[in-house]
Order: sequence, then C-alpha cells, then structure tokens
Amino acid sequence: MLTRGWRFFGLTLLAALLHGEETMHPFSKLNVPEGKVGVHWFGQNSYAFRSPGGQTVMVDPYFPHQRPAEKFIHAQPPLDERTLPIDVVYLTHDHSDHTHPETLGRIRAAWPRCVFVGTRESAARLDKTGVAKEPFVTVAAGEMHEPEAPRDFVVHFVHAKPPAGDPERNIKPPDVAHLGLVLVCGPVRLYVTGDCIHSFAELDALVEPVRKLEPQIGFMTCHPTEGEFPFFDGCAKMVRRIGLKIAVPSHYRCFVKRDYDPREWAMAMQDTGAATRILEYNAHAVLP
Repeated sequence: MLTRGWRFFGLTLLAALLHGEETMHPFSKLNVPEGKVGVHWFGQNSYAFRSPGGQTVMVDPYFPHQRPAEKFIHAQPPLDERTLPIDVVYLTHDHSDHTHPETLGRIRAAWPRCVFVGTRESAARLDKTGVAKEPFVTVAAGEMHEPEAPRDFVVHFVHAKPPAGDPERNIKPPDVAHLGLVLVCGPVRLYVTGDCIHSFAELDALVEPVRKLEPQIGFMTCHPTEGEFPFFDGCAKMVRRIGLKIAVPSHYRCFVKRDYDPREWAMAMQDTGAATRILEYNAHAVLP
C-alpha cells in the first residue's frame, strides 16, 4: 500500500506531466515543516492552505478574467487554476466574490476530484450557473468537515453573521447564510472570519463558539469605514475576545472601492495582545 507521502508525490507528478512541470504554481511545491501551515493569499478572502503532508485546501477562490480598471486593482487574475492542485474548496457564503462560478468551473475542470464544501445557497448557485458541483458537501454553522484520507485538515464552521441579524443594533438579517471557518492542521488552528457582521465582537453567541475552538491565527475581514464589516476597533475587540495570538488583515487588495491600508489596521491592533502579520499580495508564507 502506498504511504500518504507517496500518494501526494504521485499526484504532483501526474499534475506536472499533464500541465508541464515548469508551469506548476510554486505553492504546489512548498515544503511545509511539521507544526506549521503554508498560506498563499490571492487578495480579498481568497486563500490556499497547505499542510506538512502536502494537502492543499482553498477558501473562497475569486479569480475573474474580466477585470475593468475602474473596478479591479489588478489587471490580471492572481492564479491559473490549472497550475495548483486543490483537494478541497471551502465557500463561506453565496456572494460572487466568495462563490464565483467562473473560477469554480475552472477548478472543477482542472481538478475533477476536488471536493467543494459550502452552504446550500452556494450549491444552488453552482447548479443555476451550470457548474458541475459534485463532489459537494453542504454544511452549516456548528458542523465540521473532515476530508477523506489524508485527513490533514479538519474544518469547523461557525456563524459569521447571525441568521436573525442584530435587531438591537438595527442590522437586518443577512440575505444568505454567512459562515466562518476554523481550520485545524496538527497543532495549528486558523480562523477565517468570512464576511462577519459589523457587531461581531458584541455578540457572545458569535464569539464564544470561535473562542472555544482556540484558534491561534485569525484572518480578519474588516474595513475602516464600510459598515457591513467591523471597523478596525471592532476587529481589535474580536482579536482580544477570541484570544488570537496572530492577526492577519483580510478582504482587501481586490476592488478599487473597497481597499484599505493594512498599516492603519495594524496600528489599531497594538493593544490586542496579538502580533500582526501583513501578507504580501499573491505570495505565500509559512505560519506561525
């Protein structure tokens, strides 16, 4: 029987033969030390995470090819989906920059065994747009997903926005279910907030399920002026209440009108007790 390492070697070799070794994405070859996780940030809330065993999962891939200058910061998409083998794609919610049929269709064509995992609305979106979604696993807050062997990542789903909104603060219910993720890979626990409600830090029903999962590193959706998401001070309160050790800014460097300066965000995190890490656009790092 082939060991896990040999299976991944075989898959990588096959991908190289099919697509050309020289064209494979560098993240597909990243050697991740034990006790660490590789992360590649493609802008917005699009991430790839890689385990020491070589398993690669992606969150909210959004790589449109039509990119008018008045809307997009970058003229070219950050990834050719054929060059990065993906085992699982996690979709936080059914908005176009998080469940993007065009991107998911290319991933499905390149990697037909990749498992898509998301809400029922995301599943319906793919059906409506003619994307071959299967294999697809439907999930909700409070549930978890464990990929088939190798089980390098275990993913827990939490609410990013409560289904009822926040009536006390006059925030209406969200139009679709919004999830956050806590990805567990060995000793490393990563929290991807998803598009969290503005008042997240004030709502124990949202904070406590995340805090109990004990994530060390958080990828934080926020904005300094746009009220859908936490402002920087609200993000800082999230970091404190959850008990994060490292905070990473997220949900920027994609749209012209929704960008922000991560250095200003980092200044607002100074009293949280957490270290800050600003990832370079379309580049990878090894955490923690």
